[in-house]
Amino acid sequence: MTLLSYQALKTVADQGSFRRAAELLGLTPSAVSHAISSLEAELGFSLLNRGKNGVTLTNYGERLLPFVNGVLNSDESLRQAIAEFNGLKQGKIKVGCFSSVCTNWMPQIMRSFQKEYPAITIELFQGTYDDVAYWIKNGVVDLGFLSVSSAAHIPIEPLYKDPLLCVVPKGMKRSGTGPAIGVDELRNREFVTQRESTDADIQNFLKENDLTVKSNYHVVDDLSTIAMVANDFGICLMPEMVMNDIPYEVDCYPLAEEAYRIIGIATLTPDNMAPAVRTFYNHVLRQYQQEEYR
Repeated sequence: MTLLSYQALKTVADQGSFRRAAELLGLTPSAVSHAISSLEAELGFSLLNRGKNGVTLTNYGERLLPFVNGVLNSDESLRQAIAEFNGLKQGKIKVGCFSSVCTNWMPQIMRSFQKEYPAITIELFQGTYDDVAYWIKNGVVDLGFLSVSSAAHIPIEPLYKDPLLCVVPKGMKRSGTGPAIGVDELRNREFVTQRESTDADIQNFLKENDLTVKSNYHVVDDLSTIAMVANDFGICLMPEMVMNDIPYEVDCYPLAEEAYRIIGIATLTPDNMAPAVRTFYNHVLRQYQQEEYR
């Protein structure tokens, strides 16, 4: 078993194609195929399903891939450590994040980080909370941004308290008065909701306040949710950060009962990060960690 065979397996699994994997690795498709065939022969079982519609991992391949990622990440960590010993800051970092962090924070983080450390490259993966947690656990990314409530058993460093808002159609007539909306005003309202993997903190707020929402609209992304609200199909709860990106005309109210999500940066091995990953991690803490969490 060699690092090349591990890299070939990971790249083919990511791309679903020997040809595309070969292009990324700078090899011929036959060389990639040979590397994986040799690995399969050594292991004694198949790792890939090869069909007309592409290439997918077998059950054995899926179970083995996290370990392959671990080996490749360790090799990258070794290379970074050697570079650090030689006085260089270089390497590659894989970062997972959810939508509002991707649009509000990542452009500035990447720009400022790469200005200071131009030899370190950043590979970005965007998904839901569940996606980011899965990527961290399986070594697809080195670290990722999550809400504290969605991190479960993944070690996470809190960064930022993001208040939840009630978002309603523009000019909607309210049953209550005052600048904030209370729980009683939310009862018996039609909601536009998202699945729990997308808005775990909102689901927690609803459960904690015994709010059983009525909804015929179950969408995935933030923009679709606000579009439905703007067109008078219901109301929703949304983190304040999300509303920075919304082009639709809606009204936003704070909640009378304080509610928020806590955004943090998570990694499986906070005490044993590769040098480049540690550098990025500390850079994020300096820029975005609020005083109350320092």
